[in-house]
Amino acid sequence: MNRLSSPLDNLKPHYTVVVAGSGYGGSIAASRLARAGQSVCLLERGREILPGEYPNSQPEALHQMQADTPGGHVGSRTGLYDLHINPDINVFVGCGLGGTSLVNANIALQAEPRVFQDPHWPQAVRDDLPTLLAEAYERARYMLQPVPYPDTFPSLLKLEAFEKSAQRLGTHCMRPPINVTFQDGPNHAGVEQKACTLCGDCVTGCNYSAKNTVLMNYLPDAAAHGAEIYTEARVRYLQRHDGQWLVHFVSARDAPDAPTRFISADIVIVSAGTLGSTEILLRSAAKGLPVSTQLGQRFTGNGDVLGFAYNNDQPINSVGYGPHPPEGREPVGPCIAGMIDLRNQPNLGDGMSIQEGSAPGALGPLLAPALKVTAATVGHDTDTGFFDKANEFARETDSLVRGPYHGAVHNTMTFLVMCHDDAGGQMYLDDDRLRIAWPGVGSQPIFEKVNQRLIEATAALGGTYVPNPTWTDLFQHHLTTVHPLGGCAMGESAELGVVNHKGQVFSGAGGAAVHDGLYVSDGSVIPRALGVNPLLTISALAERSMYLLAKDRNWIIDYRGSEPRP
Repeated sequence: MNRLSSPLDNLKPHYTVVVAGSGYGGSIAASRLARAGQSVCLLERGREILPGEYPNSQPEALHQMQADTPGGHVGSRTGLYDLHINPDINVFVGCGLGGTSLVNANIALQAEPRVFQDPHWPQAVRDDLPTLLAEAYERARYMLQPVPYPDTFPSLLKLEAFEKSAQRLGTHCMRPPINVTFQDGPNHAGVEQKACTLCGDCVTGCNYSAKNTVLMNYLPDAAAHGAEIYTEARVRYLQRHDGQWLVHFVSARDAPDAPTRFISADIVIVSAGTLGSTEILLRSAAKGLPVSTQLGQRFTGNGDVLGFAYNNDQPINSVGYGPHPPEGREPVGPCIAGMIDLRNQPNLGDGMSIQEGSAPGALGPLLAPALKVTAATVGHDTDTGFFDKANEFARETDSLVRGPYHGAVHNTMTFLVMCHDDAGGQMYLDDDRLRIAWPGVGSQPIFEKVNQRLIEATAALGGTYVPNPTWTDLFQHHLTTVHPLGGCAMGESAELGVVNHKGQVFSGAGGAAVHDGLYVSDGSVIPRALGVNPLLTISALAERSMYLLAKDRNWIIDYRGSEPRP
C-alpha cells in the first residue's frame, strides 16, 4: 500500500476546504468534498502507519503510548495509543492517519430509532431518519463494507462460550457486522487487502491489511480525487480574518515553544474527534471566536463498561497473537465477533449491548499477574467449592508460569458493554489543556444494572467476574470509555447546542445564526449516548452533513463508484 500523506513543505497557503482530523468524520469530509471537485487539505496530528508497522509486542506498544494526566502529558504526542486520565472518567482514543478507526473493534451497527426521538437532536435530523439519514447510513456501509464473522471460517472458542452467557441472559449470541475483510484482493477503493488471519490484535492495529479502517477506503478515495493529506500537524485554533478562516497548527517536528503556523481556507471542517474538536473550538473561543456557551457540554462515554469473566471452567482463547506468526495457532478471531443485544427494553435507558472481546497479544505478559491481583481484590467468584478452588489455583499458576495462552488467562472472557448514561460530562480548558469533569458518573444506576448482567454472564461460565478496577469503591466508581461523544453537540439553536443539524457552528450564545464555512463533523456532534458502537452513526451523520454542505453551495458530489447501486 502506498503512503497517502505528503511532506508539510508541500502545503499551499490557501485551500477551499481544510479538514482537521482524519477519523470517520474527517475522512468522509475529505472524500466527499474532493469528489465535489474542491481543493481539499486534510491535517492529521498523528503519523501515517501502514499495515505491518503497528506494534505487536509489549515494548513496542509501550513506546506508542501517550497519556494526558492531571499532572501533565507523558509520551510522544504522536503516539498511536492516546489515554486521557481524568478524576471521573478516562478516555482512550487513537492518534494516527485514520484516527480511532485504527484501534477500534470495527463494529458497524446502526443506532436504534428510539435514540433519535430524544429532543436533544434537531428536528431536521429526526425528520430525515427514514430518508436522507437512511441513505447516509447506506453510503457509509458501502464504503466500510461491514460483514458478520462468516460461518465458513473456523469456529471460535470465545463465541461458543459467549453463547452460554447469552442463554443465561435469556437470549442468543448474534454476530454483528464488523469492518473486516475475509477475502484477498483489491477492495472497492482499489486498495489491496488480505483476508483476516484471526489473530485477535485488532485494537493494537491490524498488520495484515484485513481491517477496514478509513485508511483502506475513505482516505485513499479522498487522495484519488485530489485531496492533499498531511500528518504530524496538530491544529490548535481557528481565526476569522478578512472573510477567510486561518487554521493555526503546529508540527510535531517544531520546537515546543515554536509559534503556530497557519494556512487559510474558505471552509473548515473540524473533525479531530470528540476531545480534539472540542479542544480546538474551546481554544478558538478563548482567542475571541464567538460560539455557543454549550461548547464542552453533553459529554458522554456512550455508557461504556469494561469487565472480565476470569478463570472460567472452559477455554476462551481471547488473547491475540502479538509477535507470534498466525500459522499453526488456534484462531482467536476478530476482536469482537459476538454480541448479546439487550437494547430492546421497554425503557430505552435500560437497554445495553454486551460484546465479547480479545485482549491484544502485546499486553499478554501483563495479563496473568494483573488479573490475578484484581480478581483477588475486587472479583466476584460465581462458583464455589474445594475442587473448584483447587482447579482455579492450578490454572492461575499455569498462566503465571507458562503465559497468557495457558491456564486462567486462556480461560478468560473480555466484556465490553455500551448503555445509556446521562451525557452529563463537561469538557473545559485548564492551563490550555482539555480536561473532563463528571462527578458521580460511575454511580448512575445503569452501571450497577450492567454489573449484575455481567455477573450473570460470568456465572454461565463458572468464572470470577472482575470489573474494571477503577469502577470500584476504592476508586470511587470511575469509568473508562473508548467511545467519547458530545462536546460540540447538535441543537436547534445556540441555547441548546454548539452546531445545527448540518454541523454548522453557531456564531454566538443565542439564536440560530452560524459562522459561514465552519463545520464540525465527528462524534462530538452527537448529543447523547447511543447504546451501541457509534462509528456507523458518526459516519452517517458525516455523510449527511457533507451532502447538505455541497447542496447549499451548488456543488455536485460525484458518488459514482462509492455508493451502492439502486
